[in-house]
Amino acid sequence: MPEFFTVATPERVFKALSGFRRLAVETVALDDALHRFCGVDITSTEDLPPLPRSTMDGYAVRAADTFGASDSLPALLDLVGTVVMGRVPRMSVGPHQAAAIPTGGFLPQGADSVVMVEYAGPAGEGAIEISHPVTTGENVLGKAEDVASGDVVIPAGKRMLPQDIGLLAGLGLANVAVYRRPKAAVISTGDEIVPVSDTPAPGKIRDINAHSISALIRAAGGETEMFDPVPDDPMRLRDALERGLASADVVVLSGGSSVGERDHMLNVVASLSDAVVHAHGIAISPGKPTLIASVQGKPVFGLPGHPVSALVVAQVFLAPFLGYLQGQELKQTPSGMRVSAELTDSIHSAQGREEYVRVKLEQSQGRLTARPVFGKSGMLSTLVKADGFVVLPIHAEGLPAGETVEVVIF
Repeated sequence: MPEFFTVATPERVFKALSGFRRLAVETVALDDALHRFCGVDITSTEDLPPLPRSTMDGYAVRAADTFGASDSLPALLDLVGTVVMGRVPRMSVGPHQAAAIPTGGFLPQGADSVVMVEYAGPAGEGAIEISHPVTTGENVLGKAEDVASGDVVIPAGKRMLPQDIGLLAGLGLANVAVYRRPKAAVISTGDEIVPVSDTPAPGKIRDINAHSISALIRAAGGETEMFDPVPDDPMRLRDALERGLASADVVVLSGGSSVGERDHMLNVVASLSDAVVHAHGIAISPGKPTLIASVQGKPVFGLPGHPVSALVVAQVFLAPFLGYLQGQELKQTPSGMRVSAELTDSIHSAQGREEYVRVKLEQSQGRLTARPVFGKSGMLSTLVKADGFVVLPIHAEGLPAGETVEVVIF
């Protein structure tokens, strides 16, 4: 096959990626579900709380009995008992009565509000005085006010956070259905690549990409299998690629994706059975020499050899795709938190490609600013010094200093 770029737009790449099937759903123990992606809509089968409960230490009362209460003219109520935590009260609160109640205690029958303990005091044996009125429902969490039976509490595709684990524990769910973690085979290619533990001889470089890309994959919820660096040999590259396809859900190659005599990636990928090349080149910068393909129904990413380009492409396309495999919507925007900031310097752009400009966030006179981090191609330090990047649309000529921009945080 001839070696040439069939450059695709980012939109076309995302459309191709959306054609892959999501991973299967598995069941794990609740405590193993942290940062996993929920596999189904989880619906509550019970109310939380099951009965009205107090949100304050104080006295359960009928709100009507406190109307007009003040320091100079307190409301006098008979104390009928004390609510015990963890038990449904057997007592009831009638007109001009109150019951002592702790935070989290269930309200006795007849009570509809709670007076904070700060606004109550003794008024002789078996009585209290209230110096502050309350309204119906004040300082009370009503039945099913937190969660009602039938509510979808965790939607499918949501990444489980500690608070989600706590909510599911409160609903009595000991096991959770989650998407299986995607496993990625990470393969660096090139005669010049050596393991990180080696001291590089002249002309050699350590394998940066395998480690940085693997870290990004794990941050996106995946698992990785790092292969030993593969030299520029078509047969050895084919062997590594076939082994990666056999053992993983996604294969991520780096190096050897550009147009050149020794860049064998395209030819090797295309020579495999049931191979479809979706893009050989993407209209972005950095990262144009990127290969996106499907082999035997599995996605293959061929990233540039430059560490900066490889990591940017991985964040823009690979990270959201891994989320998609685990149930998330595949958005045609880079994944990550976003903040608005004022651009400190003008950015120039060549039309016809989407650009990702690294920026450093700084506080200046009470404003959040984004300072472009410029550097020569391949300088990994530009990523380390930056906090995120600004996306320049494919037809933009640039952005002027002072423009408010959206920064995607790394």
